[in-house]
Order: sequence, then C-alpha cells, then structure tokens
Amino acid sequence: MQYDVFGVGNAIVDIVTEVGYDFFEKNSVEKGLMTLVDDKRQEELMKVIDMKNSKMTGGGSAGNTIVALNQFGGKGFYSCLVANDEFGKFYLNDLNHHGVATNLKFENCPSGHTGRCLVMTSPDAQRTMNTFLGVSSFLAPEHLDEQAITHSKYVYLEGYLVASPKGLDAMKETKRIAERKKVNVALTFSDPSMVKYFSQQMNEIVGASVDLLFCNDEEALLFTGTNSLNEAREKLKQAAKRFVITLGANGALVFDGDTFITIESYPARAVDTNGAGDMFAGAFLYGITHGHSYAGAGKLASLSSSHVVRQWGPRLQKNDLQRILGEFNV
Repeated sequence: MQYDVFGVGNAIVDIVTEVGYDFFEKNSVEKGLMTLVDDKRQEELMKVIDMKNSKMTGGGSAGNTIVALNQFGGKGFYSCLVANDEFGKFYLNDLNHHGVATNLKFENCPSGHTGRCLVMTSPDAQRTMNTFLGVSSFLAPEHLDEQAITHSKYVYLEGYLVASPKGLDAMKETKRIAERKKVNVALTFSDPSMVKYFSQQMNEIVGASVDLLFCNDEEALLFTGTNSLNEAREKLKQAAKRFVITLGANGALVFDGDTFITIESYPARAVDTNGAGDMFAGAFLYGITHGHSYAGAGKLASLSSSHVVRQWGPRLQKNDLQRILGEFNV
C-alpha cells in the first residue's frame, strides 16, 4: 500500500486565542461548540480578540489527524481545498512540511478565501470554534484522488463535511470507492453539533455501517438517542464494526469487533482541549496500521492526547511524537 490513510476534510487555518468567561455572552458566542459563520462575522470577532497574542497554525479536524499520523512515521494523503491566497499558501506549505501528500497544487487553486477557524479557549481549557469555511465549502467529488484511495489501508472521513452538500457528496463518493476497492472506512463525528443538527446527513454517511467510528461520549448519546453510555455502546454496534468512544479525562472505550477495551487516561493539566480528538484518531490510526492491537493503539492515542491538552494549539512537534512513540515502545 502507498498510503496508510487517505483523509478527506476541510482545509482550515486555525487562529488560536485565549478569552475570558465573559467574552461569550458579550459577543453572543455559544460556548463549547463549533459554529459556522460567514466572513463578516469572523472579522467582527477578530477585532475584539487579542490578535497579537494569537497563534496561526494549519488545522482542520482530519488535517490534524493526518499530520499526526505522518509525524509518528505513517504515510497520509489529504484531499482538501484551499484558495489561491496567503492562507492557502500557508496551509499547503504546512502539509508539505509534514510530508502529507495532497490533491492540490497552489497555482491551480481557485480564487476566493481559504477557510479559517477562530479557536477561542476559555480558562476551563474548553474550546469554542467559529469557522468560516471559505472555498473549503466547495470541496466536492472532483477533488478526490481515486488512485490514492485505492492504494490506502483506510479512508478517514471528517464529520464536519456533512454541513456542506458538496462535502457530503465527497464523503459519499470516498466511501463508495473505498468499499468497491475493499479499503477500510473510518469516520469521525467531529463535533456534537454535527450529530445534533445534521443527523440525517450523518446517517446517510454511516449507511449500513462503517469499519471504524470515532466519537466522544456526547456524540455517542446524541447519535444513538440513548441516555447512558452502556445503551449507546450497544446501539453503536449497528452503525460500526469497530469504534472508539473518547471520554475526556476518563480515557476511552474501544470496541474491537469482539470485546470492549477500557483505555485509561494519563494525568494532564489541561490548558487547551483543541485537537485532542484529532490527535487521538491520528495516533490510533497509526497504531492499527503499524502492527499494534486495538488496546495498544488506544493506549498510544490516550498518551498522545494527554500531551496535546497541556499546550495551546491542536498539534505537537514531530520530535515530541517520536519521543512519545519511543516511550510507548519501551
């Protein structure tokens, strides 16, 4: 296989900043959720935050996951869409820096605005995101690479794409090609809001089932319409052959197709939870594509996520992940 994982998702440049508790009410922002906004609304918010002390980084849920996979030593391909602007150049340079293959060449990118995400982190380390998708909302089946899908062990579908009709089509086409070529299909719900407000679209993607599902406990309850984790995990067996339910500071629950595995958490003083789920998925996908059991992959993913939440921003440096992998393999 040429690639371990073929990812499809939004290409977003993250602008990570700290805000106080009173920021949300003052500026009519719904705390703790990802909200899609237009360019004008995002510009309004950027005027009232401390931009000088904000950090810009490559982002996008699946993008973060594929970068993490590569930093561990895996090989990923990312299908996305950026504009021919400075943010687009920044994003493609970031993918190239991490060795991620992509469908894009900067000179062929469309005019317009590259997607941006204002990540507001409150003192309780909770992330609140206002996302302007820009040209990423036009990601469509024509931006896929069928050869790359065919030569991958897994495809990884970003749940955020269900909010865009064309993005939904791209997810469906990726899954269709993967199933035809007998490539495993992994899906992340990405955010509770995607499950809550786009339940029909999410069900269309899940279809009969997916091979591997990533979700957190809130998303699991919303998707299954249940009130307890025990009920949710049983109903999820109908939607996914194998799945992972992350539980924040309580670790994770993994179903490997036969048994449930409890993954313990690692102590961490969280300052920013942005990207923890993306890192978990990247480490887990690296683990299962490089000879580790589901239990082992879950342990590596939990350990890696515990390091992400100790810092600002959704990504670690490659040498950090290599060090984590070395400690894990000892």
